[in-house]
Amino acid sequence: MSKADPRDIDEDAILRGLSAEELDQLEYELQEMDPENAMLPAGFRQRDQTKKTPTGQFDRDALLDYLEKQAMEVKDRDDLVPFTGEKKGRAFVPKPGAGKIPDSEQITLEPELEEALRNATDAEMCDIAAILGMYTLMSNKQYYDALGATGKIANTEGINSVVKPDEIKIFPDEPPNTTNVEDTLARIKKNDSGLTEVNLNNIPDIPIPTLKEIFSAMKSNSRVQVLSIVATRSNDPVAFAIAEMLQSNKHLISLNIESNFITNEGMMAIVKALATNSTLAEIKIDNQRQKLGDSVEMEIASMLENNSSIVRFGYHFTQQGPRARAAIAITRNNDFIRQQRVR
Repeated sequence: MSKADPRDIDEDAILRGLSAEELDQLEYELQEMDPENAMLPAGFRQRDQTKKTPTGQFDRDALLDYLEKQAMEVKDRDDLVPFTGEKKGRAFVPKPGAGKIPDSEQITLEPELEEALRNATDAEMCDIAAILGMYTLMSNKQYYDALGATGKIANTEGINSVVKPDEIKIFPDEPPNTTNVEDTLARIKKNDSGLTEVNLNNIPDIPIPTLKEIFSAMKSNSRVQVLSIVATRSNDPVAFAIAEMLQSNKHLISLNIESNFITNEGMMAIVKALATNSTLAEIKIDNQRQKLGDSVEMEIASMLENNSSIVRFGYHFTQQGPRARAAIAITRNNDFIRQQRVR
């Protein structure tokens, strides 16, 4: 590794050389960068910075009581015009014939149809309106229920019925991930033939050194084909370990690293490593803590254009150019795989 590589920096030596004031400032900056604090309201993220001693006999509680007393003593302003409930103006009287269809626009139907419509119930009229496309006469639910019904009346309450909300569907919470991380790491190191899929999703307390060790062991593993570390708080050091793994591993088919804290620097290392990998068919990198940026998206598009193995790429591009280039490359790879399967 080069001297400019951030992994070569001795953090302990730097911390030993900091003064007490510099350590306090570092602690403040780390609290600001903590992902758990980022999700709190602003009022809960503020720390106590009033360390100086009081300079006088100021009593905060007494001041609050005084302000509240002053506010209670101020009388409400009287209304300029008191409300009496009197109605002003003339009552609306509709003109004769208002709301009726003019004779020139009247439609004459067959006697049988006139009789059928005259005797139709509100529910039947609701279904007829849906079939004729008169969706403004009913709610969306009534309209689509009428279109999907076959051989029976869908809206039994009619057009003028009260719109009822859909019933809330209660879905059970997803059970926690019970994967034993240490046992999984040991099986990866042993190249266990029974371990073909590793799922560490939604385990937020995996130490970063353990994640790096997992990908270091994956360099020589020839059994695991699917690896997923979604929402494990993986950061750039883990991304660098993933990049080194992708350069050595020739058996992994699917990799999912979505919903983590990888920045554009770590993602750029992964994308460059994919340029030399010819076995990975699926990779998902979306929903990181920050946007990857235009340079990373351009690098992704160039990588996909030169890679013939990736057929599924999970990322939402923000730029139209890289998005179009990536779509063309993925379509090309899928067509190539389909042609080989046909042969």
